[in-house]
Formats: sequence, structure tokens, C-alpha cells
Amino acid sequence: MGKSKIDIGINEKDRGAVADGLKRLLADSYTLYLQTHNFHWNVTGPQFRELHLMFEEHYTELATAVDEIAERIRTLGVYAPGTYKAFAKLSAIKEVEEIPEAGEMVKLLTQGHEQVVKTCRKALKLAQDAEDESSAALISDRMRVHEKTAWMLRALQ
Repeated sequence: MGKSKIDIGINEKDRGAVADGLKRLLADSYTLYLQTHNFHWNVTGPQFRELHLMFEEHYTELATAVDEIAERIRTLGVYAPGTYKAFAKLSAIKEVEEIPEAGEMVKLLTQGHEQVVKTCRKALKLAQDAEDESSAALISDRMRVHEKTAWMLRALQ
């Protein structure tokens, strides 16, 4: 079976540009997912229960998000990155190798969510320039989630 041509009103060059922005969003989101899951497992201290449950809510939401972002990349006719190596190359969020104390976890996750917002802003511009409303809506929704999550995390500091 031959590969059918994509004809959704966005040319191949623009689809590629939007997909590149979405790849960065996917990499940041997956890196933040992994970091949040790690902190969920390893948090200790007086706020253990609250943070353990909050981090679980966050990584569960991120797990759904990475799937939606990857599927949008595929809808644009581009392969989605799916390896740690690819994510490390694309992500603006750096991995944390040590296990920080709870307050530092909250600070690092706040910074991570704020970074995803900045990545969204860049990707949103690419989608708007391509008149890709579907990608723009997805990116805008992600931006809103990360802005709110960063606010909630900042309230704990």
C-alpha cells in the first residue's frame, strides 16, 4: 500500500516547522513527566502525603499530554521522537541526577513547568504562522495547564 499524500491545507514545509516545535514540547513534557514521577517516588518529609499525591496528579496528566502531542506530530506527517537520547537533545529541561529535598523538588518542578510554558509560546507562534489552528489549540491548552501548575507549585514555596 502506497503512502498517501497529506492534504489538510498546510504545506509540507509549514507542517515540518510546526512539528519541530511540537517535538520540543514533547521532549520537555516527557522530561518533566519523568522528573515528576521520580520525585513522586522519592519525596520525603512533613509534606510527603500532599506532595506524593500532587506529583501523581501531575505525572498522570503529563502522560496523557505526551500522547496527544506525539499524535499531533504524526497527524502532521512527521515521526515523533521517542527515545531518551532524542528527548535529551530536544528538551530545554535538564535532568536532575540527585534526589533533592522536598522544597527543592517543588522549586525544580516549578521551573520545569515554566520552561514548558516558554516552549509552548515558541511552538504556538510556529502554529499560528502556519495557520494550523489544531496545533495552536493543543499548544494553547498545554500552556494553560502548565501556567496553572506552576502557580500552584509556587504557592507551596
